Amino acid sequence: MKKEMLINVLQPEECRIAVLENGRLEELYVERKSVEAFAGNIYRGKIVNLEPSIQAAFVDFGVGRNGFLHISDVEPQYFRQGGYDPEEIMRESDEMAEVAAKKARDSGRGNKHAYKGGRPRNKPPIQEIFKRGDEVLVQVIKEGIGTKGPTLSTYISIPGRYLVLMPSLARVGVSRKIEDEDDRKRLKRCLRNLNPPKGLGFIVRTAGAGRTEAELGRDMDYLLRLWKAIVKRIEETPEPGVLYEESDLIIRTIRDIYTDDIDQILIDEKESYDKAKTFLNMVMPRVVDRLKLFDGDTPLFHSRKLEQEIVKINQRQVHLKEGGSIVIDPTEALVAIDVNSGNFRSNDSAEENAFRLNMAAAKEIARQLRLRDLGGVIVNDFIDMRKESHRRKVERVLRDAMANDRARTKILRTSPFGLIEMTRQRVRPSLKRSIYRDCPCCEGRALVKTAESMSIEVIRTLALAVQNKHIQRVTIRVNDEVAAHLNNRKRREVMAMEDEGGMTVQILGSEALYPEHLELDCRDAQGERVEVDS
Repeated sequence: MKKEMLINVLQPEECRIAVLENGRLEELYVERKSVEAFAGNIYRGKIVNLEPSIQAAFVDFGVGRNGFLHISDVEPQYFRQGGYDPEEIMRESDEMAEVAAKKARDSGRGNKHAYKGGRPRNKPPIQEIFKRGDEVLVQVIKEGIGTKGPTLSTYISIPGRYLVLMPSLARVGVSRKIEDEDDRKRLKRCLRNLNPPKGLGFIVRTAGAGRTEAELGRDMDYLLRLWKAIVKRIEETPEPGVLYEESDLIIRTIRDIYTDDIDQILIDEKESYDKAKTFLNMVMPRVVDRLKLFDGDTPLFHSRKLEQEIVKINQRQVHLKEGGSIVIDPTEALVAIDVNSGNFRSNDSAEENAFRLNMAAAKEIARQLRLRDLGGVIVNDFIDMRKESHRRKVERVLRDAMANDRARTKILRTSPFGLIEMTRQRVRPSLKRSIYRDCPCCEGRALVKTAESMSIEVIRTLALAVQNKHIQRVTIRVNDEVAAHLNNRKRREVMAMEDEGGMTVQILGSEALYPEHLELDCRDAQGERVEVDS
């Protein structure tokens, strides 16, 4: 399998990164300079408001928009401010985890491992921990979406290539995604041999599996230099403001997405290429030769026919290779995905046809969720299948397809209605929300009133004008289609109103006006404007 990472930065306003497998687009990341990105940044903040009813605080962190800090994202060391002992709370939490794991082992259901040292299960009330004006060190874990401000956490984490530095952890650990027990023990041993500074914690990332002590040590040195710089800025920054900013999209993607099975990284701009090369030399010197500067005559994305693929990403309907399609509808509350059989036909039974189409749809759904960066609650409406074995296989295929997704996901079993509900971590607005805005005509509804509906509305408004005896002339400006409907279908009603009100009505249509545009200009005998109550 040939795997490539293509980085397009020729347009200074936008950076686009695509990951291809055998020439097929599998991942896409887009970032624009005009859109401020806060996720991953660390700030000195100040509590400006407390909301005990939702156990949250609002934090001024120096960007002109308050962040949201929930009690579940408050690090136990802050509990001291309310007179609580964090060690005692963590000890109780570990005991509860052990009891829950024992119950799971006895029943054979649930998580059989007791993960100790995580976030406490029992937390004191947030109003007892903080008061207005308290200073707090926070990190943005989720961008603000719509009217909601960014989501903050006091659990600080600074990612490197193979390690994550967690200042409050005070221990070493290994990602749960690394399942090889021997490698886990070896990695922990390597970290202890590196003697991390007392009080600082390090977690080995999934990319750290199989890495040598020297590679982990190089990454640890890099993270320690970053942390020292942050500590220095904390001492020098008295007011709410930024202490650490995440790397740009190129460095972030190479750091987080690059794997050994990627054969080459192509960048189409010299300055960005040099920047990426410097980073690789520092953290992954053995793969620098895979980084190449693209200098072809045809633009990079065009050379791989990616522009057409990117256009398809924003379409509502996605056609499947074998026939049939999926329809993706993001809403305020959830993302609804419907599987349609369309022109999918075979000689098998209806049950087999539904099973085969659902299997193909499950793989494409996982791909589309990654490409569109859709998050939150997702409801998948697959074609009904009667066989339980078929339902389980579709669930398994969907889980396997989502396994490589960087965002955290949780997938439930098929409901009695044939729906598979799932959640996907949402860190920032979806790709579509990032590059589109609501239509000014329909205000994001994707629907406008028909010409008939608008004509009825015009007649109702004219009926109000008829009641005002001062009005002598009415000029109506509407869309061409509405004007045609009024002149052809409603002419008699308009003439009757002219006679009743002793006025003249002029209907003006224009293609330039949007379908729901309605402008009523009423004048008296002297040409003065007369307002009509709506």
